[in-house]
Amino acid sequence: MLFRKEERASHPCTATSIVKIMKFAIFGNTYQASKSAHAANLLHLLARRGAQLLISKEFHQFITRKLGIDVPQSTLFEGNNFDADMAISIGGDGTFLQAAGRVGGKNIPILGINTGRLGFLADISPDEMEQTFDEIYSHRYRIEERSVLQVRCGGKPLFPEPFALNEIAVLKRDSSSMISIHTSVNGAPLNTYQADGLIIATPTGSTAYSLSVGGPIIVPQSKTIALTPVAPHSLNMRPIVICDDWEIGLSVESRSHNFLVAIDGRSQTCEENIRLTIAKAPHTIKVVKRFDHAFFKTLRAKMMWGADVR
Repeated sequence: MLFRKEERASHPCTATSIVKIMKFAIFGNTYQASKSAHAANLLHLLARRGAQLLISKEFHQFITRKLGIDVPQSTLFEGNNFDADMAISIGGDGTFLQAAGRVGGKNIPILGINTGRLGFLADISPDEMEQTFDEIYSHRYRIEERSVLQVRCGGKPLFPEPFALNEIAVLKRDSSSMISIHTSVNGAPLNTYQADGLIIATPTGSTAYSLSVGGPIIVPQSKTIALTPVAPHSLNMRPIVICDDWEIGLSVESRSHNFLVAIDGRSQTCEENIRLTIAKAPHTIKVVKRFDHAFFKTLRAKMMWGADVR
């Protein structure tokens, strides 16, 4: 775990120190009009603190044109053309994943404010925003580094942004019969999965798609990758967990001669004669956490472990 360093000037100015103006890049959900009050509160809360606001262009258009929110003075940016001290995602885990894709290897920590449903990545509730920014400005928070996967085809990136914080999934393209996924690890044959698909998940993604099809829950710091089949033909095809510095090779056979590759929900159709290579990416994603937001505490709350539901 890493901690933010003091960002104050070395020379005092009368009774108080000169505090560096923080720059925040803000990404938001562009569908939940009912949650607009939280977005307005976030922007004005930061403006009151003198923060420099950078807002993604599509989010700015949504909250100004469709919601009529009065936005404080800010700078707009498109794509990944930005730099900041911290990125903020306001929405659900899907919004956080989009923000992570655009932050990429910039080494900018991301704070997730949850206006969605479950929220493993975006785990700061709107009611906690004021206190959370008090802690951020007082340098009382921690940063968790989360591993990222990348996929290549023939040594070249398959997507313009071939990186996944949650998972890379190989799936049948339509309602046709199952596909055969020939899988190797570090060049050694592992298995041929006859299934609707195969999910290769990071520890962060173990509580997402992989969990919904019976995959294991993995603690974020475990340095592992989980391979979980989707609706396998045989019940002896079980999930397996491997080291995250191992390389996974995949080739697919399909009656329709194509299949889907999905990276954190972004999908692309591929022909069956290609070979995919999946490995750990050279960068990590840094997630801002409050000190009292431990993984097991979040897990108990989200999974309702220990709750008497009778």
